[in-house]
Amino acid sequence: MTITNNLKQILDELPQGVKLVAVSKFHPNEAILEAYQAGQRIFGESKVQELSAKHDSLPKDIEWHFIGHLQTNKVKYIVPYVSLIHGIDSFKLLAEVNKQAAKAGRTVRCLLQLHIAQEETKFGFSFDECRQMLDEGQWQTLTNVKLCGLMGMASNTDNAEQIDKEFCSLHTFFEEAKQRWFANDDSFKELSMGMSHDYHAAIAAGSTLIRVGSKIFGERNY
Repeated sequence: MTITNNLKQILDELPQGVKLVAVSKFHPNEAILEAYQAGQRIFGESKVQELSAKHDSLPKDIEWHFIGHLQTNKVKYIVPYVSLIHGIDSFKLLAEVNKQAAKAGRTVRCLLQLHIAQEETKFGFSFDECRQMLDEGQWQTLTNVKLCGLMGMASNTDNAEQIDKEFCSLHTFFEEAKQRWFANDDSFKELSMGMSHDYHAAIAAGSTLIRVGSKIFGERNY
């Protein structure tokens, strides 16, 4: 029952308007089912093959979020059922999601990923690259994707001040984007930031989606 207890503890402290994405990558179906039976419905995966296998074998009312780095050649495998793609880090990827979503007869919800961390290993647009992409306006011709907000990952550091600063920078950019490009779009409302070690800071900075794995399922089995 540890997973159930962990889940309940996190859900009990979430403010209204903040949703939990249970990061189930590398965890077995049994662990996901325990969280599902405790009421959790949103799960996050970062590998296409693993997500597809889980989607095929687990309850159909699960809302699957893809939270990893998505390669364009893998898009077609998840587009028929994925609920939200968190990591759109290029216009090319967004256009491919649109193309595959059109083939599947769907409109797929997406978040633009911003690079806010100090580490080079993280993916995402810089703020200026994202402004340029949104200004160019080609994204507005893509009718089978829906931009619903932004996603970012803070640096993996114990420096709370730095984490706060990074989350706040993303929230500030979210407000700018909302005002400049999405003022009349009610669906542009999600800010996906915060993981097991920093989600309290993310919520304080305005996150609406937290991505929590090890705090629910325990350490991952790589």
